[in-house]
Amino acid sequence: MNEAETRADLIDPALRNAAWGIVDGSRIRREAITLGRLIGAGKRTRQDIADYVLVYRVHKLAVIEAKRRDLPDTEGVAQAKKYAEMLQARFAFSTNGDGIYRIDMQTGAEGYVERYPTPEELWAETFAE
Repeated sequence: MNEAETRADLIDPALRNAAWGIVDGSRIRREAITLGRLIGAGKRTRQDIADYVLVYRVHKLAVIEAKRRDLPDTEGVAQAKKYAEMLQARFAFSTNGDGIYRIDMQTGAEGYVERYPTPEELWAETFAE
């Protein structure tokens, strides 16, 4: 299963089950992080694009880096962390559609989770007093 199939068959339904894109004010976006480095003659290297950016109440709360199913679920950890840092999102996730690895960019806590948090759950964690 390639990355596009993994996204369509496993990750997209899991995000819908967590109410992303369903709850009012929640959105799932792809986002260009960088345009790509200039290499000359008006050309650029490949741009960095986050696979998923979870947005709720106009705040970017998390980045999800997806990899094809036959790769380890942690394959995208470094990339997810980099994108979360650049977008100033509190959470980063790496997944191959089977396992979900979560990183709290504020506390440094990392580990596996059973499911994606709902928009309200992620909001509550991000803006807990």
